[in-house]
Amino acid sequence: MPNKHNDARRHHMPKMRFQVTNWAAYGACLRRRGSLTLWVSNKAITAWRAAPRQTLGGQARYSQTPVETALMVRLVFHQPLRQTEGLLGSLLDFVGVALPVPDHTPISRRAAQLTQMMATALPAGLVTLVIDRTV
Repeated sequence: MPNKHNDARRHHMPKMRFQVTNWAAYGACLRRRGSLTLWVSNKAITAWRAAPRQTLGGQARYSQTPVETALMVRLVFHQPLRQTEGLLGSLLDFVGVALPVPDHTPISRRAAQLTQMMATALPAGLVTLVIDRTV
C-alpha cells in the first residue's frame, strides 16, 4: 500500500454521532434550506429612486433603500459586492419588478455613510428579509 505512510496525516470524515430516524422530515428540512421567498412592498418600489437634490453637486440615482437592500442581500448570502449586484438584479427580475440595480461602487461608497446600524451577524435559524419603506 503506497498510502499507508500518510494515513496519520489524512483528513477523515468523522462518523455521524446521531442517526436520522425520520427521513421524511429530514428531507423536507433540507429542501426548505434552499427555499427563497422575496416580498417587495409598493412603498419600497416608489422610494427606490432618489429625490432630486436641492444643493449643488451630482444627482444621486438611488435612495438609501436599494443600498440597504443590497447590503442585506450581501449579508444574507455572504457575497462580494459585484456578485450581490448580479443577485439583486436577478431577484428583481424574478419578482417582475422593473427597477434599476445600483452598481457595486455606489453601494460600497454609501455603505460607509449609513446612519442606521446594520446587523453584522445573522441569527441562527430562519432568516426573513423584508424590504419595506415606511416613513
